[in-house]
Amino acid sequence: MTTKILIVEDELLIAKSLARKLKKMDYTVVGIVSSGAAAIERASETQPDIILMDIVIKGEIDGITTAAKIREKYNIPVIYITAYADDETLERAEKTGSYGYILKPFKERELHAIIKIALNKHQELAKTVAASKEKSRYLSIAAHDLRNPLTTILGSSELLRDYSEKLSPEKKKQYFDHIKDAATNMNESLEELLLISKAEEGKLVFAPEVLDIVEFFGNVVKPFQTTLGVEHSLLFLCQHQSYEAVVDKNILHHILINLLSNAIKYSPNGGKIMLELICEEEQIYFTVQDEGIGMPQEYLASKLFKVFERANNVGSIKGTGLGLSIVKQEVILHNGNLVVESQEGVGTTVTVTIPCKKVEA
Repeated sequence: MTTKILIVEDELLIAKSLARKLKKMDYTVVGIVSSGAAAIERASETQPDIILMDIVIKGEIDGITTAAKIREKYNIPVIYITAYADDETLERAEKTGSYGYILKPFKERELHAIIKIALNKHQELAKTVAASKEKSRYLSIAAHDLRNPLTTILGSSELLRDYSEKLSPEKKKQYFDHIKDAATNMNESLEELLLISKAEEGKLVFAPEVLDIVEFFGNVVKPFQTTLGVEHSLLFLCQHQSYEAVVDKNILHHILINLLSNAIKYSPNGGKIMLELICEEEQIYFTVQDEGIGMPQEYLASKLFKVFERANNVGSIKGTGLGLSIVKQEVILHNGNLVVESQEGVGTTVTVTIPCKKVEA
């Protein structure tokens, strides 16, 4: 698709000459107008990628004022074309967020270069604005998620402060447990926020080391097995007794903890959770399978790895919507692959494949 350009120039011969040069450079000229009012109207109709705007044009408003109005309404980049380059004019132009200017008479190479620069600048600015808005959204959601445990901490601490002498030991323990659980949840949320921020900025550190994968997986599983209630069972399967390979211990640990925690959390009615590890010559892959609530197909298809997005069937199950987003980034950092299969009301299976170099004994 070619770049669409609108020309705003009150000297028709100059405008037509400019249009010919632009067409020669494979640009599409969507219109030639001579006044500010016409420029605003045509910009609305044609939505050009860029506007070449003469500063001195017909009508009640000049090119600089017209550019300001267009930028406010449609966010279209403007390059000024002018025979005048005095300091006062340039200062006014800069205040409108100009993407540059070119003096008449202009050469094709200069014109082409400044259009390319302006388009790139506009795209980068758009990305920055979008990223800023997304971060603001993250902060807003994070603040909301942190407010609930903070309220629990404040409420429980006030009750302990004001009624400590009247509370039974069991009741005191209950309030202390509330505070501990809330603080733990806050810490987990903050850790996830830091991880997703590092991942998006490309600051996650990849530090591979020699590790006995089978022993490592077993050590991760044991604490889960000892703390699970009777309604859950966690089974670890592996065909190897030992398998040494080069992987990132911290990343692998976080991936496993997250997937196992999710499997348990989203199986509120209990059921079997199975972790299977298969070690091959050049890679390992493992699956975490549960019999939980599963995921709706529309969520699985379009929102699965989006931050702060949660399926509409989670009900009152707590979570931030960050876990799988982080896991995906960590798997990519390991040059691996992540596949999620799920059926609502049946369960979920997550398969992670990680290339790694086996260490021979």
